[in-house]
Amino acid sequence: MIPIKTALEIEKMRASCRVASQILEEVSKLLVPGITTREVDQTAARLMSDAGCRSAFLGYKRFPGNICISINDEVVHGIGGSRRVQYGDIVKLDIGVILDGFVGDTATTVAVGMVTEDVQRLLEVTENALYRGIEKAREGRRLSELCAAIQDEVETHGFSVVREFVGHGVGRKLHEEPQIPNYRAPGVTARLKAGMTLAIEPMVNMGNAGVRVLSDDWTVVTADRLPSAHFEHTVLVTRGEPEILTWREKTSSKLKAG
Repeated sequence: MIPIKTALEIEKMRASCRVASQILEEVSKLLVPGITTREVDQTAARLMSDAGCRSAFLGYKRFPGNICISINDEVVHGIGGSRRVQYGDIVKLDIGVILDGFVGDTATTVAVGMVTEDVQRLLEVTENALYRGIEKAREGRRLSELCAAIQDEVETHGFSVVREFVGHGVGRKLHEEPQIPNYRAPGVTARLKAGMTLAIEPMVNMGNAGVRVLSDDWTVVTADRLPSAHFEHTVLVTRGEPEILTWREKTSSKLKAG
């Protein structure tokens, strides 16, 4: 069953998502050459404490970080450590917080300095794919329409959708029903209903779609070691336009552009 949030639960989701988004914005500003991923993770933890929330990731299935920090060919689930950010890196930040019993979940990919044209296009296509999916998050539509919109945007531009990791419902738990693949879901999928809250998160590879997990049992990298990008918003299905609960200033311009 896909949870339908009550009006009170939606207000709590708005609050948790707003905090997650604010922390993501602050942490993104830290990404300069020389900073370690551990310093980024520790700052995120301090910001969560200051905001009166806690990490939704720390301890989840024994995950050891407060946030996920993944660089270049790392797709998702990177762990903060001694690695230093370098000029030209692309850094994926995935932040989940729990505030008053509800989870806010959001992610972005930040270019540190100048990147190549191919990498910049990867970032733009991945973020655009996110908004193509969000546009389909409307009451009455099939979940498969949302998934297909993401896949079409990605593959039209010659990139690959990661298959092993998907988006998901989110609310009282970090992972709720439904699973949200970034590719056409087989068979008949559920119809979306007002009150559903969805973490939509395309993970897109520059090369082929293959991935593998490193020896830390968490960090996912591309099989061909080419760069990967990741963007995520938590979205509320309404009876009208979808509401991006993890809205940021950049989000507004992207929606207008889309």
